[in-house]
Amino acid sequence: MPDDSASQDRLRLRQTFDTAADRYDQARPDYPEQIFDDLTSLAALHPGDHLLEVGCGTGKATAPLARRGFRLTCLELGENLAAMSRRNLAGFPKVTVITASFDKWQPPAGEAFDLVFAATVWHWLDPATRYGRAWEMLRPGGHLAFWSALHAFPDGGDPFFREIQQVYDDIGEGRVEDGDRPRPGELPDDVADIAATGLFEDVQVKQYDWETRYDAESYIALLDTFSGHLDLAPEKRAHLYGAIRERLAARPGKDLRRHWGAVLHVARRSER
Repeated sequence: MPDDSASQDRLRLRQTFDTAADRYDQARPDYPEQIFDDLTSLAALHPGDHLLEVGCGTGKATAPLARRGFRLTCLELGENLAAMSRRNLAGFPKVTVITASFDKWQPPAGEAFDLVFAATVWHWLDPATRYGRAWEMLRPGGHLAFWSALHAFPDGGDPFFREIQQVYDDIGEGRVEDGDRPRPGELPDDVADIAATGLFEDVQVKQYDWETRYDAESYIALLDTFSGHLDLAPEKRAHLYGAIRERLAARPGKDLRRHWGAVLHVARRSER
């Protein structure tokens, strides 16, 4: 049976992002252009194709695809995020941003999409219905695609993240989003989950990695876009952020290196 408490936590935490729309737009990294080149190729897309984006946020994945000539309908649950996305994408007349939930939104009668995609959002959707909803909105032969920007840990990576773990333990937040510290190119994928639905076939996966440097304030701004940190009690957040500032101030460069990884999944709608 579904875990009601887990479902409620998912719904509650996914709503925290709308409180940090400005920070999200400024602090979250842009995705590598190679992701969009590969997505276009793997999903056999052509300029003018109609794409449905689930959870467009502030448009970080929307703009690169709009620049490639696609028509996009974008769903965003948060009103603040949707408003910022409309401002950021105002220069693209083929982009429409709708404030709506993917769980409930219905496309116009007879409308079917060439691609349904989600960037750093798919894991927030209801696992019991998300694949079925995507299948219903795709044309025959259309594709589903999703990816996330995750923390990766290369050999020789910055030791800051192991050192700061003690502070998380001290405030009773030993769980961290980097979990088992996957190495670049070795992030887990969802191939088995996709196959188990029976709704998609020809699943293709590609992995990407890149590195970003942060000083104390830019790294704290990034943390303030993660649901787990947004949900921290104020005194815990103050203690953690104070420790980050103190530790980075003692470093020669006064910054850290965070390695990012992404796993792109592309699958074709099954007609069987």
